[in-house]
Amino acid sequence: MSRDKLAISDERVKEVNDFLLNTNSQVINDLVMLVEKHGGVDEINRKAAEAAKLDTVLAKMDAQNSPHLKDINWLMEQRDNGAFIKIPEYRKKILGEQADTMTFDDENAVTLEISACQYFSFFMDEARLAIQNQDLMPGRIIRVRFMKEQEADGDLLAMTAATEIIGASRCETLDTKGTDGSNVHLGGPDTITGYFGGVGQPNTHALKWIDEFLYYYTNFGVKQVLNINPGTVMLGYMLHKLGVDMEFKISVFMGNDNPYAVFWTLMAARLLSRPDGTTPLIGFNYSNSVDNATIESSMNVRKAFGLEENVRFEHHITETYKSIVVQPYNRREELLQLGQVPNISAKHEGGEIAREQSREHPSDILEYFLPREDVEANNMMPLLTQNYLDKHEALNITAQDLTKQGQSFIAAQKLH
Repeated sequence: MSRDKLAISDERVKEVNDFLLNTNSQVINDLVMLVEKHGGVDEINRKAAEAAKLDTVLAKMDAQNSPHLKDINWLMEQRDNGAFIKIPEYRKKILGEQADTMTFDDENAVTLEISACQYFSFFMDEARLAIQNQDLMPGRIIRVRFMKEQEADGDLLAMTAATEIIGASRCETLDTKGTDGSNVHLGGPDTITGYFGGVGQPNTHALKWIDEFLYYYTNFGVKQVLNINPGTVMLGYMLHKLGVDMEFKISVFMGNDNPYAVFWTLMAARLLSRPDGTTPLIGFNYSNSVDNATIESSMNVRKAFGLEENVRFEHHITETYKSIVVQPYNRREELLQLGQVPNISAKHEGGEIAREQSREHPSDILEYFLPREDVEANNMMPLLTQNYLDKHEALNITAQDLTKQGQSFIAAQKLH
């Protein structure tokens, strides 16, 4: 059998290009019309760049009399005064004098990632705890708040400012998703088999997802969002290729659970990359079931397509204790064996197993989708805050273990 049969012919590539460039291709026309609706590529990028500036964000917070502005000013003061532990000090805290003689692998540094930082108050409690305990703050923060809700209560602006101040990347989750009622045949557990194909972005909702993204991109500078559907992934690739400087990460719910799924995802990213090789796919979560062999095989696929620096592999080390995986779940030991995989993040979505078991209210991923008014009406904010701080603890245990084996990490880069 000849492997030559797998080669994609120029004729087939031409068919794809012909479809993309055909002015009668309605699915492409619909995307182009959305870009034009928001002012065109140059205007979209200009507005987004202005909206993302820290000075712009702070001015908006001041104009709105934001209750969070005092905390933001405090955060900047603590950063400028060196209140947060620096990496050399942190290594000495963990290793003692041995830190002076050890060599650390900076080339394959692991990004310390936490999810989900639902409320600005969570972040502030974490920052105060980090100063008190000389802990590390995350280098990457994932959020799953209702966008309209956090736009209204000021958390969106505050988190935009906070992540810029500490030097952490941030990913938001748009309101347009299959669980928003767009898939009219899905309900609760009684319709669970309807979810086997994913919650989805049915019919025109993929375009609504782009429309919502462009609103938050141009008005709030939200550049990076979560992506859960093959259609919105494709739209993101095309939007970026048209010139809009968007970024997205693919959710664990997409199910990239084997090297061939990864091959498919990265192949499309590469084919629709810009001339300079960049792609909006900034990272993706594997399925929770992947093993190290899959991650290592995926590393080779990523390298073959020249996407090592562009695409981060995001791997769940811990998960919420309820409603997503069979417990106990902790992948830290496996992470420590992946020292030769560059551009990978250790995502902490739950606390340590023993810590979760000790809590009267362990973490539950379904609570990400509770409206704030329900959280406050049921006096749940202290419970959810503790769940989040348990994730912070797990993140710092991962950092300790990486340090002990000479592995570098990426924490909040303007703090540490």
